[in-house]
Order: sequence, then C-alpha cells, then structure tokens
Amino acid sequence: MRQERSADKPQMKKPAPAVKKPAPAAKKPASADKPANCPYRKKCGGCQYSEISYPEQLRMKERKVRRLLEGFGEVKPITGAEDPFHYRNKVTASFGFRNGKMISGVYEQKTHRVVNIDRCLIQDERADRIIHIMRDLFVSFKLKAYDEDSGFGLIRHVMVRTARATGQIMVIIVTANQVFPGSRNFVNALREKCPEITTIVQNINSQRTSMVLGNREKVLFGKGYIEDVLCGLRFRISAGSFYQVFPEQTEKLYAKAVELAGLRGKGLLLDAYCGVGTIGMIASRDAEQVIGVELNPDAVKDAEANARANGIRNISFYANDAGLFLQDLAASGIRPDVILMDPPRTGSTREFIESACRTKPERIVYVSCNPETLARDLKLFKGFNYRMREAWPFDNFPLTEHIETVCLLSGNS
Repeated sequence: MRQERSADKPQMKKPAPAVKKPAPAAKKPASADKPANCPYRKKCGGCQYSEISYPEQLRMKERKVRRLLEGFGEVKPITGAEDPFHYRNKVTASFGFRNGKMISGVYEQKTHRVVNIDRCLIQDERADRIIHIMRDLFVSFKLKAYDEDSGFGLIRHVMVRTARATGQIMVIIVTANQVFPGSRNFVNALREKCPEITTIVQNINSQRTSMVLGNREKVLFGKGYIEDVLCGLRFRISAGSFYQVFPEQTEKLYAKAVELAGLRGKGLLLDAYCGVGTIGMIASRDAEQVIGVELNPDAVKDAEANARANGIRNISFYANDAGLFLQDLAASGIRPDVILMDPPRTGSTREFIESACRTKPERIVYVSCNPETLARDLKLFKGFNYRMREAWPFDNFPLTEHIETVCLLSGNS
C-alpha cells in the first residue's frame, strides 16, 4: 500500500458501548417558526433560506432530496435541527477597506468584494466577537488587509474554529508572507481581550489563489490544535482538518450511518475520505477492523492522534487517494465488508466507484453533502449493479440550501 500510516497495528476491538440512537428532537425555539431575514443575504449569499421559516426550509429540502433520489430507492423524512441558529463551529473572515476603515466579513457572491458583517445568524457568536476584536487590533497594530490586485498588505483571512463540548477555541491568522511584525505583542493583546482562546496559529499563504489556507504554519500560542467530543470520542482538529460544522446534527447523522453499516461486531470497514477519522472511529465500536483512507496528510496525522487518544486499536490510516487505494486493495485480494464514503461536495469519481464495486462489499454507506452529485454518483453505482436501498436527509446547514444525506447501497440480488 502507498504511504501507510497506522495508529497501531490492527487488532481485535475491545468491547465498547454501541452508538446511541439520537434522542427525539426537542421542540424548536419559537423564533425558528418565523423567517430570520438576514440583512446581508442579498449580498453575502450564504443564508439563502433566511427569509423562510425553519419548518418550511425543512419541507423544501426534503422535497428536493425526494425529487433527486426517489427514482433510486426509498427516501425517509428529513431530520431537522433543534436550534437552527449560530451552529457553525468554523468561521472564516476576509478583510478589506471601505471609506478608509478596515472591514471584515465574507466575499459578496460571485465577487471578491468584502461584505462587512457585524453579526451572522449561522456563525458561532464567540467567533464573531473574536473576529471583530481582531479587526480593531489589526488597525491598532497598523497591519494592513491584503489587496488581491496589488499584492500589497499582510492579513488575508482569519479563521476561528470552536469546540462545543470542550469550549476550546483556535484562531488562525492567514498572512500573505511569513513576516508578521509585532506578532508576540499582537498575540498578548488578543489573549488579554479574549482569554477564552486556547491556541493561535499563523498560516502563510503567499500564492495568488482563492484558497484560504496555505501550506506553511507557525504556532504562535498554545498547542496548534483544539479538541472536541463527538459521539463520546475525543477528536483533535488542526487548522486545515475537515470536521463537520454542526456537531449536534452530525451525531445524529453518524449514528444513522453506523446503523446502516450493520456491522454488529464483525467485519472489515473501509472509511474512504476519512478526514480526521471521526466516523471510522465511531464505527470501530461495531467493527472487527477499520481502515481509513485520506489524501490530506495533516488530517491523517490528526486521525492517528485521535485513535491513540481514544484507545482505539482496531483502526489503521493510510495517506492516499481513495480510488488508487481501493485499486490496490482489490488487487491484493482484500475485500471490505462495508465501504463508508464521505466525499467532498463535488462527489466521488467514476474510478473510485468502479473500484469500490469491484471489491464487492456487502454494503456501501454514502454520506453526501450535495444531493445533485449524489444523484449523479448513484447512476454510476447502478451501472455497476449497486442500488440505493434507502436515503436519510439531515439538515446540517440550516438557513442555507445545503443538505446532508446518508444512503445505503447494496448489490443487486
């Protein structure tokens, strides 16, 4: 196998409690019954559904999933959020100038003009507060916002990642070059105003690109990562690690994915696009062995650390392209009993889907954040004799048009 990274040698799992089924949803706040009417929605474009009541948002999303997927199999009712506001645990702010003053917010849709945002309905309120304080500090320290056209300026973005369960907060300052004048004094001033921050990282992105993060980092304070708890397990999250933005909804979605995997204490699970290892480690309680595959090497390092921290010994991680890895797996004669895949919004690839079907797993569990690309991929699976049996939509992105869906596929009988 290419670039093996193992948290430990795979062994038989030690007994652990099964994944708990999510409790029935509590009654949603009364405010969710009325449109939120975000004042920035026309320019920002992020909260496309803020002018619609939350119950109607759920109906619209369920209809969309049914329209796209009912031709492939059964679509279950959508699982909504108990509280649809201020849920995002990862917030990214861009900076610019207006009337001689520094502003912060997000890019106006289809442009790179910054929309100044004072309060966002979906972002963690702690993150909003920290970003506003940092904007004022940048001005005090005479640190200029980066200008994409001229290439002048230092501050490109600020990312704030928060952990609901532990309360830990990571601040990532994305700079246009590695020279950060007065960084020590800046960090001290920021910590004085925001003592809740547990780590601060400088990320250097010197390329002319639309990507937020660069490839180089420098820890300015703390450990350089935070930890959160999901489904009873503790996870380490670095600046660039993928981690679901709405933990409360994610626990419900992952519980359903593990239930659909149907491992019952035995079998080999392949966790493709595994990120920091969240769902694979949660499923390891019900599997004999788990293999996680992830292209991002930093995420793999986090996954290894997460497995060690949680005492999980029946899981191994590989830094590799998921499709190439499956080809190697098929060539070596190893057959997963279940493949669990959670690809990016663009979906999977024909090469991965063909390789997955060639290994002939009993079940494939597909976690998708884009029903359009999911429908496209289900057509490919059908061509390789794997059919969707059922789909469960989850609203992990309230006030927006995005939907998570978990699907069970199996071979044609």
